[in-house]
Amino acid sequence: MKKILQGLLLMGLVLMIVGCGANKSSGDSDKEQYTVRIAGGAVGPEHSLTKTFNFIKEELEEKSDGRFKVDLNVAGELGEDREIIEAMQMGGEVHLASPSPAALGGFNESVAILDMPFLFTNREIAYEVLDGGEPGQMILDGLESSGFKGLGYFENGFRNVTNNVQPIESVEDFEGLSIRTMQNQTHIRAWELLGGANPTPMAFGELYSALQQGTVDGQENPFGLILANKFFEVQDYLTVTNHVYAPNVIITNKEFYDSLPDDLRTIFDNAIQAAIEHNRELAQEEEVTARQELEEQGMEVYEFSQEQLEEMQEITLPVYEEFKDQIGAEVVDTFLGASRNK
Repeated sequence: MKKILQGLLLMGLVLMIVGCGANKSSGDSDKEQYTVRIAGGAVGPEHSLTKTFNFIKEELEEKSDGRFKVDLNVAGELGEDREIIEAMQMGGEVHLASPSPAALGGFNESVAILDMPFLFTNREIAYEVLDGGEPGQMILDGLESSGFKGLGYFENGFRNVTNNVQPIESVEDFEGLSIRTMQNQTHIRAWELLGGANPTPMAFGELYSALQQGTVDGQENPFGLILANKFFEVQDYLTVTNHVYAPNVIITNKEFYDSLPDDLRTIFDNAIQAAIEHNRELAQEEEVTARQELEEQGMEVYEFSQEQLEEMQEITLPVYEEFKDQIGAEVVDTFLGASRNK
């Protein structure tokens, strides 16, 4: 009996020591570990957005001393943008993502302003308008009613046109071409206005095979995505139009964000801000290197002159008025006032 009591006493002492050790590593309730499930969308592992999410994973885990555990999913592992947004909104199954404005605009119509043609004619204006005050913050604040916390903007680059029919050296050359677009009414309308092109909305995951089979003649995306998805294998011609600057809105589930302890929320916010700077450096570098590699892969590259770009801008200008009520007059006027006065 004495030995049993001694054994129980010893076991209790051991458990107490182990328990103290566990509390030191995982802490009290406010020191518990938080899983952050990131959905990187459909882009491949070498794309700047995927590299950005890898950067966030390292920042969160390192700066939190392991209290953040990041589950990173890329290359379509959790679906395309719309599926990811729904998973974040409905069940909080995704905690961090950066979808295209076209996809996010289906949940908050004001976001569609970010997809308008020639809204930003260079990235310096885009950074100033998105980061520097009312226009960019207006979009982020508006997402809260849909259950999201808007955190800022990553860069996906300027959109350019490829096709497999003919060189596009003027606006007139768009006529009759079937161009894959995102499932986005503003993009579709802009392409209808551009020389009688035939815009064909299609999911991104279906695009390569559609180009390969000739279902569509061409598509439009930033250089980095054209390269990462190997569209050069099924497209001969690339025309530099820079017709849309593509920012991706960084979002998290608002309930998840609000549940974070203050110190972890600060670490989370700081990681996002650091990632924005890192992403833009990557995107600018990618724009140069991806274009070079596309040329090396055999694509014939044509570049619209400033006069031709201004012609495209003038042709697509009616899109702003046509969608003003849907997006919101205040949003349209605020963005145009900020971007056109730079």
